[in-house]
Amino acid sequence: MTRRAFSIAVYVRRGGPEGQVLVIHHRRLGTWLPIGGELEQGETPLEAAVRELREETGLVGVFPALAGALDGVPAGYLGYEEHQAGSKGLHMNFVFVADVAADAEVVPNDEFGEWRWVGRAELAALASPLNVRQFGFAALAAQAAAGEP
Repeated sequence: MTRRAFSIAVYVRRGGPEGQVLVIHHRRLGTWLPIGGELEQGETPLEAAVRELREETGLVGVFPALAGALDGVPAGYLGYEEHQAGSKGLHMNFVFVADVAADAEVVPNDEFGEWRWVGRAELAALASPLNVRQFGFAALAAQAAAGEP
């Protein structure tokens, strides 16, 4: 049976909903991806998103409640997708949005050496899986719920 694991992806934004998202060039997979990783024992998807963001980039983000989210949906939750993650099997992936300051400094861990902030045009041309670009566009378009920063 194929290994299955719950995972998260975090689309880190700066400059507001129409700004840019952070993508990394993943060393092992050789493609552009958002920040992410597998849930650890006992973690919620949001807790994993907060941890992975800090571990992979040194950033601390704000996960906003998103406009139109149903009651009980975690802050920053954008959607769900599944993908094959090479030797790691099937990743059942919760996707989040987090906002950081425009001058936030990325401090990469050993999973990637290259990163960049991309707007819509760069995202459209990114050499990445289709769902990375699709969720990137959704992250850029996502609006905070009324009363959120």
